[in-house]
Amino acid sequence: MVNPETRAKVHEIAKQLNYKVDKNAASLRTQQSQTLALLLFEDRATDDSMINPFFLSMLGNITRAAANAGYDLLVSFQQLSEDWHSEYEVASRADGLILLGYGDYITYQPKLEVLAQEGAHFIIWGPIVQGQPGHSLGCDNYLGGTIAANHLIELGRRKPVFIGDASEHCPEFLLRYEGFCDTLKKAGIDPPAPQFALNEEQAGYQAMQGLLESKVDFDSLFTASDLMAIGAMKALKQKGIKVPEQISVIGFDDIMASQYVNPALTTVHQDTQRSGEILVQNLIALIRGEEVDSQLIRPSLVVRDSCGAKRYSNG
Repeated sequence: MVNPETRAKVHEIAKQLNYKVDKNAASLRTQQSQTLALLLFEDRATDDSMINPFFLSMLGNITRAAANAGYDLLVSFQQLSEDWHSEYEVASRADGLILLGYGDYITYQPKLEVLAQEGAHFIIWGPIVQGQPGHSLGCDNYLGGTIAANHLIELGRRKPVFIGDASEHCPEFLLRYEGFCDTLKKAGIDPPAPQFALNEEQAGYQAMQGLLESKVDFDSLFTASDLMAIGAMKALKQKGIKVPEQISVIGFDDIMASQYVNPALTTVHQDTQRSGEILVQNLIALIRGEEVDSQLIRPSLVVRDSCGAKRYSNG
């Protein structure tokens, strides 16, 4: 609101004095911190990070997208308290929240309702669930299950099994399972009952041990995550069962480790780069008061060495 001559003088003096804008002072005037908060669910992992490897990939891409948009990123673990907005947005620590991971969705949903009631700007990485408050961005998990089933069908596999928590407590895994089963049914293949496992490598190992001990007749495996698949393959190897010669294995996520296990894991890939960019773009749009639609990102199959065409009978 000053004339060009005065503006030029101010800029010149600021340059001479090496003046830098005090971001904290500016935020008092604008009521915005130019900071986004990324709140990670503290999922179990096999290393010292205690972070799901898939989340690490998302973290890197979200950080890059925020920086490109001129925002700082505050990263913390979700405490699951009912005053997230006070801890971050209302306290001006962040202008909006990205929620990555949720554990048990039935327990998690009331926390989202509190955020929505308080008018917080937030977006969750996860499936589009009917009646869920707020906005979502997630993988098309149902399609991912369909892709996995079609690949096993093309390989001639007729007796697949599934490992993962296919319940309403974990809607992402449930959708992967439903897409898998519906596709099998269309091909005239009886869908498997899910073998419960948490999203951990050790849980996948134990679930596979349970399948082998039960004498279930199967020739292929689809797991709800790569972590479970890696654990399951360890159990198969210990029993002398060869992957892929005897059992085909498909995971989900395409974490970095999936390339380096032996055999390398065929898996359903989630595009974390595109997802990170859209999460940041949509959250900034919400902060600006713009309309944002929840949406799903299309997955793809990465074919590696853990699938084959020979049948193994565990009867």
